[in-house]
Amino acid sequence: MTLRVAGAGLQTTVQDLGRPGHQRDGVPGGGAMDRSALRIGNALVGNDDGAAGLEATLIGPAITFDEPALVAITGGDLEPVIDGHPVPMWRAIRVPTGATLRFGRPKVGCRAYLAIAGGIDVPLIFDSRSTYLRGEFGGYEGRALRAGDVLSTLDPTPLAQCIAAGIQDGAAGPGSASWGAGHSLRARYASDASVRLIAGTHADALAAISRTRLFSASFTISSSSDRMGYRLEGVELPLRSPVELLSEGVAFGTVQLPPDGMPIVLMADRQTTGGYPRIGEVASVDLPLIAQLKPGDRLRFRPIAVDEAQQLYLECEQDLAQARAAIALRHPRGKS
Repeated sequence: MTLRVAGAGLQTTVQDLGRPGHQRDGVPGGGAMDRSALRIGNALVGNDDGAAGLEATLIGPAITFDEPALVAITGGDLEPVIDGHPVPMWRAIRVPTGATLRFGRPKVGCRAYLAIAGGIDVPLIFDSRSTYLRGEFGGYEGRALRAGDVLSTLDPTPLAQCIAAGIQDGAAGPGSASWGAGHSLRARYASDASVRLIAGTHADALAAISRTRLFSASFTISSSSDRMGYRLEGVELPLRSPVELLSEGVAFGTVQLPPDGMPIVLMADRQTTGGYPRIGEVASVDLPLIAQLKPGDRLRFRPIAVDEAQQLYLECEQDLAQARAAIALRHPRGKS
């Protein structure tokens, strides 16, 4: 199946779950900023967990489908419409031949994900189809999509075909499934997010006033934030004394503290190592909340212990596994 990019949007890229295992080779992990949203979208259309989809930021693209397609739109609400008809998010949608998907203004969040049955077919580079914009590789020619680009998909799974067959035509516009991802499965996006932070290796290097400010102050997302990292503005977090560190490995959600005292939250396209003090690690379950923040939005930290963060992660994984099992039970003929 092919789809044509009629309008590029602000920044639309092909993304999957990234390149784990290659950071030791100097290759950033990359992948979707809001991995939870992409994974749920893939589950809704019968894809494997790591199938590649599209990540649209703030201003979504216009996509025309040359053939019937099964899609799901998850993540931030950018007001999706197909041929002028509003379509639901977090549900499977059957798109007719020749229809065009467009987006409006961001209502909640800033990144929407388009999962398509079969997944986007672009070359695997370092075991991933994700676009790494700074390195200009992966995805579609290593860049954001442009008007006129044509993408292909891999073959839908038997489950995807069964899901599509079970969707009734809409009274006006595309048909959508009567079921979808419930609110308990989704992250609670907000423009003033509260995220849980595990104490980092160098948390003790913070001055006493900084340890208080870290969990009491509200930070603003800087306009210089991107897929590599979110710069936070607000109160300064001084150290007890200057420190010189060797560069060490960093992760998605590492909070670094540069000399200016303004924290940086490292995101999907982060560098592989960093030499600034690592004062915290965002709990994995809250990374989607940060990924959906845009410049000017606000962020607060609250402390969490490692074991509690791990338990929350395991619970989220169990919820998604149960959702996948429920979808399979609804479509017993979709077993491969």
